[in-house]
Amino acid sequence: MSASKTIKSLVGLLGAVLTFAPAAAMAGYELNLHPGVTKISHEIYDLHMLVLWIVTIVGILVFGVMIYSIINHRKSKGVTPASFHESTTVEVIWTVIPFVILVAIAVPATKTLLQMDDMSNPDVNIKVTGWQWKWEYDYLDNGVRFFSNLADSSVKAGAGAVETKSEDLAKVDHYLRDVDHPMVVPVGKKVRLLITGADVIHSWWVPKLGVKHDAIPGHINESWFRADKVGFYRGQCAELCGKGHGYMPIVVKVVSEADYQTWLGKQKQAAMAAAQSTNKVFTKEELMKHGEKIYNSTCAACHQPNGKGLPGVFPALFGSKTVDGPIEGHLHTVVFGRPGTAMQAFGKQLSPVDIAAVVTYERNSFGNHMGDMAQPSDVVAVENQKSK
Repeated sequence: MSASKTIKSLVGLLGAVLTFAPAAAMAGYELNLHPGVTKISHEIYDLHMLVLWIVTIVGILVFGVMIYSIINHRKSKGVTPASFHESTTVEVIWTVIPFVILVAIAVPATKTLLQMDDMSNPDVNIKVTGWQWKWEYDYLDNGVRFFSNLADSSVKAGAGAVETKSEDLAKVDHYLRDVDHPMVVPVGKKVRLLITGADVIHSWWVPKLGVKHDAIPGHINESWFRADKVGFYRGQCAELCGKGHGYMPIVVKVVSEADYQTWLGKQKQAAMAAAQSTNKVFTKEELMKHGEKIYNSTCAACHQPNGKGLPGVFPALFGSKTVDGPIEGHLHTVVFGRPGTAMQAFGKQLSPVDIAAVVTYERNSFGNHMGDMAQPSDVVAVENQKSK
């Protein structure tokens, strides 16, 4: 086969691959990035495509020259190697061309990076704190604060349980990708995020919004986004942060301005009701029902939904000395944690009502039949006693 025919065959093969490979790949896989719903995410996507095409063209040219040279200048054909050395023309060409390519990439990249770093004139300010293993959202302008945990549906389906069957998990909508309380923001408004961590390093990542920043204890990273479309946008912690790393998804709900104001009003009313309920006396049935919800969202990641724990790592609740012991000690452990173990202090994460409910639930579930219950006032008493 002549050299010209060989080159034509290679070019034809390469053209067929470039024509049909992307369509074939996309038929079964979503390999590419997605533009997202913010201006920044679109610019990130455009940068990605620009660099992708540049490296693709460079690769085709470089490997094309290599293949041509291997075929037509091989030793078996008796080709004599060129004798030139240190060609000024060649040196200029392979210096100028990469420089032009780098400038073509650097200019739009720098422009995008400067926009990403522009925190001026935000409409909403939200402090985002990563915990093991949940997210805390504090709306600094409105006094609204809440935790966002893995959705109850995923927990009840057996998130993390070895015996759970994959066909059962397939029946759960957004398994491991849904939460009980999503972040809610208004459409078309600039949302500034102050991102930090409470215990270890986490990472707040929502691809559709074009935001990914580490949540580092003792340090605050800033980011922002402006969503252009109403809807739900999902992400997850992108920094390995411990056993429950896979169970702290992120959900951002973008709503209209009117719906956002309505939501804010409801959150403020709920906060006031929670503060007033500290002095309320609850029935055991009320505590058990609320305690089950708190347990599934807060405790099940370690102690498991069935309360059996993980042998050698997280203790089972049945027969536990803490659960079977005095209720004051149980409350103290939940509020202040247990130094030197994986047991966290939940006093700053849960309200007195939540703690009273989950302690009551643990003492009367999983085979435990203590028969007693805690009230929010008992939790406050334990907190005050420690402070003294």
